[in-house]
Parts: sequence; C-alpha cells; structure tokens
Amino acid sequence: MTATIPTPAAVPMPARKQQSILVASAEMKRRNAAELRFKIYGLVAISVSLVMLAIMLFTIVRDGTSAFFQAKLSFPLELSAEVLDPKGNRLREEMTQVTTVGYQKVLAKAFVAELQKRGIAQDGLTDKEIGELISKDAPGQLRAQVLANTALVGTTIDATILAAGRIDGFLKGRVTFETAERDNQVNPDQLRLAEQLRTAGILTSGWNWGFFTNPDASDQRPEAAGLGVALIGSAYMMLLVLVTCVPVGVAASIYLEEFAPKNRWTDAIEVNISNLAAVPSIVFGILGLAIFINFAGMPQSSSLVGALVISLMTLPTIIIATRASIRAVPPSIRDAALGVGASKMQTVFHHVLPLAMPGILTGTILGLASALGETAPLLLIGMVAFVDNYPSAPPDGILDPATALPVQVYSWASRADPAFIERSNGAIMVLLVFLVIMNVGAILLRRQFERRW
Repeated sequence: MTATIPTPAAVPMPARKQQSILVASAEMKRRNAAELRFKIYGLVAISVSLVMLAIMLFTIVRDGTSAFFQAKLSFPLELSAEVLDPKGNRLREEMTQVTTVGYQKVLAKAFVAELQKRGIAQDGLTDKEIGELISKDAPGQLRAQVLANTALVGTTIDATILAAGRIDGFLKGRVTFETAERDNQVNPDQLRLAEQLRTAGILTSGWNWGFFTNPDASDQRPEAAGLGVALIGSAYMMLLVLVTCVPVGVAASIYLEEFAPKNRWTDAIEVNISNLAAVPSIVFGILGLAIFINFAGMPQSSSLVGALVISLMTLPTIIIATRASIRAVPPSIRDAALGVGASKMQTVFHHVLPLAMPGILTGTILGLASALGETAPLLLIGMVAFVDNYPSAPPDGILDPATALPVQVYSWASRADPAFIERSNGAIMVLLVFLVIMNVGAILLRRQFERRW
C-alpha cells in the first residue's frame, strides 16, 4: 500500500500594486533629480570656466591693446653740418665719430625752435626739460638714418620720431598729473606742454609697427621695445622642432605600434615614454643646460639649443598622440589588407596611416602649440638674456643669440616700468593669436584628411 503525501495548500501571493507607466515612481523621481543635479553642476562648472576665461582675456586685451599704438613727434628737423659733419667731407668714416649725444642736441634744438615758431607756451621749462619729451631712442635712429645716407646732412627733413615713454603713457591714460608729481622722469609742466603739442598736431598717436619689428630695448627707452628678435627666435625654434621632432616621433610611433615585438624591452620603452610626458618642463631645461651647453659646448641662448630642449619635451607628447591615432584604426582594416595579399609595410603605409593621419596631424600641431608657449626650459639655457641684435639668416642664424615670445613676455613683466607691463600684455596677445591659428589649423587639417569607414 502506497502512502499518499498530502499536497500543501497553495499560499496566496500578496497582490502587487498596479502603477501606470505614465506616472513616475519614487525611485524614478530620485534618478531624475540626480541627473538634473549633475547637469546643473556641469553647467555651473562650464559657466565659471567661461567667466574666468572672459575675465582673463578682457584684462589682457584692456592692458595690452595700447601697446600696438605709439606716441610720435613730427616737426621739421635741420641736420646741421657743423655738428654732424664738422670736417665737411661727407665721409661716413669721419661721421661715425659723432655720437648720439650730438644727434640729441640737433633734435632738441630743432624741437625747441619749432615750439618757438608756433608760439607754443613753454611754462618756464628749460630746453633740457623740453628735449626730454623726445625718446632716448630717437638719436640712435637718426644717426643710423644719416650714416645710411650722408647726403641728408645740411638739409631739412620732416622728422617723425618717438616720444618719451612717459609722454606716450600720458596719451594712453597711464600717466596723470597726480602721478607726475611723484615721478622723477616727468613733471606736470611737461604734461601740459604735451597737451598743447597734441592740440597743435605735433604730438600724435598711431599704429606701432615697431612693436613687431624692433628688438628689445633698455629700461631707459621702453617706448622703443619690440618683438622683432623674439618673433625670429620663435620662428627658428619652431622650424627646428618641426624638422627634428615630428619625423622621429611619428616614425617611433609607427614602429612601436605596428612592428615592434611585445616583450619587456618595448614595455620598458613605453613606460619611459609615458613617464617623460609627465616630467616637469624645468627638468628638460636642466638637462639641456647640462648636456647641450656645459658638455657639448653649444652657444648659450641660441635657437638651436632651445629647439633641442623643446624637442625633447615635445617628443613624448607626439609619440603618445600618434600611437593613439594609429591604435584607433579598426583591426578589420589591417585584416582586409593582409587578406588580399598586401605586405605589412603596404598595410601600414597605404591603409593604416591615411586613416590615422587626422589624429596624427592634430596631435602634432597641438604639441607644437604647447611647445611654443614654454618658458621655464628656455630660461635655464639663457634665452632670457637681453638681446638687441637680430639673428642672421639660417643656417648661421640658428647659432646666434635670440629669445622667444614667452621668454620676452616674462622679461617685460619682470621690469618695473609700467610701459613694459603694457608691452608684455601686447606680447601675450600676439602669442595667443599664434596659438589660435595653430589650433584652427589643426581642426581644418583634421577635417581635410578625415575619412569615414
């Protein structure tokens, strides 16, 4: 007889509350609230960043725009033969014996004579104080002009020369009558004379091409300081970095990503490349000082040494960006090329590189743009030195002393005269324009070479 096992009675399940999908549950409300908070945090972060960027750009443009304009004095100038060519032979060798002191006397005499001719009140100023309205750079410029054309001696020319830095600052609102009372380089009477000169049309303010062409100037003549040497030095450096760094970086990336065997040596190389990308730039400056200058004996403050230091610093960035671009190409492209009989070399150069080219170009240009703004390594190799002579044309010019745009900004910002602070902001604007151009170029090249698959 078989025992029958009783079947347990079914336990009734509690009825689940039915809820419409059109009504958000409490959990859904919490998720939506969290998502909304995250969006708000993101918008606040972006807004704060944009506001800070706008403040920075506004400050730079406000303080630097005036550097592109310069005060100048225009008046008839008699080039006295008795002072500039005492022997009267019009020989350049003899006229070089006349220093800028003689030319300063000629300028001051002609300037005072023009004021007297126009009946402009001088308010008890001495001839010396009136002559101080003329830039200390003007005698040197006039001397170079006369020595280049000795036939000018004995004639009267319409001269347009730089005004002194304090007079230029007065036109720009940087110097006032209150500050002039505490300034040993200008007094209120000279500023009142400057107002009369501006009314008479003798003192004007116009576009300052010299800001782009002149070399650096001493602390006594900030109105003559320019970016000429810095622009040439930066151009030489970027050209050398482009020639030395980009081919090596791209070639190394191709080898490491496509041809190098995967072993401990390549792993060590990859780790070191990543570590070098994180090394502070000042370390590369110390390395350049020790190896290129102290050991190899290369000329200090030259564009060549600066380019080598910047290349060492930029190379890891270019390698990492290039490898990432090559790695982003789908493996199916390689498999398809190999499947139809292409060699490894043909696969890489005919299929992989064209598809990776947008990323390679973008990473390279951004790396060069970052290198253009580096300052710390260049300071250690001496490029902060005062350089007022233009480097010669390449190839000799890459060994001549030079400076660079970011170093010039640092040099001007560290000087006490407010005119140099103004010029440092103007130089920052020029540097930002170059960086924007390079970034826009990277975007355009990326779009030009971009291919879809």
